[in-house]
This record gives sequence, C-alpha cells and structure tokens, in this order.
Amino acid sequence: MKITGVIASPRGKKGNTYPLLIAALTGAEDEGAETEIINIAKSDINYCTGCLKCFKSGKCIYDDDFEKVFSKLMESDGIIFASPNYINSVTGQMKTFFDRMADAIHCQMFEGKYGFSISTAGGSGAGEVSEYMNQTLRVLGADTTGHIGMDIAEAEEGFKPWEERAYEEGQKLASAIKNNDKYPEQEEFHKYMQERMENLILANKKEWKHEYKHLKKKKGE
Repeated sequence: MKITGVIASPRGKKGNTYPLLIAALTGAEDEGAETEIINIAKSDINYCTGCLKCFKSGKCIYDDDFEKVFSKLMESDGIIFASPNYINSVTGQMKTFFDRMADAIHCQMFEGKYGFSISTAGGSGAGEVSEYMNQTLRVLGADTTGHIGMDIAEAEEGFKPWEERAYEEGQKLASAIKNNDKYPEQEEFHKYMQERMENLILANKKEWKHEYKHLKKKKGE
C-alpha cells in the first residue's frame, strides 16, 4: 500500500501545512502504508496552454516534471493533497498542477484510489480550500475519506490537536484502502462523471485518439 503526499507550499518545511501532512503520513505508516512526499513548489511544472495535445496523443508539449510527479500518483493507492490558503484558494503551484490533469479527468485515471486534503490559513478559509482539493480528487475518480482545514487564528490550543486529527485522518485513509471502503454518495458522483466523460470522449473520438483508445481498453473492447 503506497500513499503519496503532494504539498504545494513555497515555504516547504518552514510552513504550517507541512507538519500536518507529516502527521497524516505517520498515521498512514502506522497502518502499514509506504509513504512519500513530493513538494511541487520545488518542481518544474509549466502552465497548461489548452492545446489539447494530451487528449489526442497522451503526451504534453512540455518536457518538465509533471509526468514524473503524475506517474508517482498513478503508482499510489492513496493521495493526500496539501496546500496553504492563498487568497481563498490553493497556491499557484498546486493550481498549475491541477490544470495539467485535464486528460486524467477525461479518462478518470484516479478511479479506485483514495485520498483526502489538508489546508492551513492564517485567518480563515482553510476548510473551503481543503474541500476544493477533495473535489478535485473526486473529479479525477478517487474516493475521499475526510479533510483537514486549520484556521490558525482560531486554533486556540495550537497545532497539537490538529496534528492528532491529521494523524487519525492518515490512519483512516490507510484503513479505507485496506478495506476497499465504499461511499454511496461518492459512487453516484463517480457514475455521473464516468458517463459524462465517456460521452465527451465519444463525441470527439476522431481527434482525441489517445482518450478513445483508453476508453475502449477500459471497456474491454
């Protein structure tokens, strides 16, 4: 069982998000998971240009670090997205990474995976940002098991209770993977997304040859 934490904090280990991610991964490790951290703020990932090449060939116009990071996620059973709140959203580095996964959304490449998200904010909004990242996981096909949104100004007892909660969320993620847990409401959403993406690919199958080939393979054709 492999769980990968993707953090997008320019401050890295000096930031507030990092210790919560460490606590979550420690919880997962104590449930038997192998873990890894990738800080995409230190990776070379270019902006998506909307050229649609990935839909057509499965390859991007850029030769950068995206494919290396994405491959690690594809090899993982669980994924934790972690980002501080930068003006009511994820950092630019995380959003840039998300934008490069349009092909993965069409093909629902995170199907069968599990994950959750962590965000911290100096004042407010961390919960909304962590839920945004969770929605991204679900749109990619993964099931989400919880989320952490720590607003530091309201954390009167400091970091410790939040680290304990993050640890428990890491344990819960690993347990969900081991038990192949199912979530009826999310299953309904996945069904909707799969049908929607299948129709989109079929409507563009002459041009989006890579995605059409992926769809046929998935359906056993």
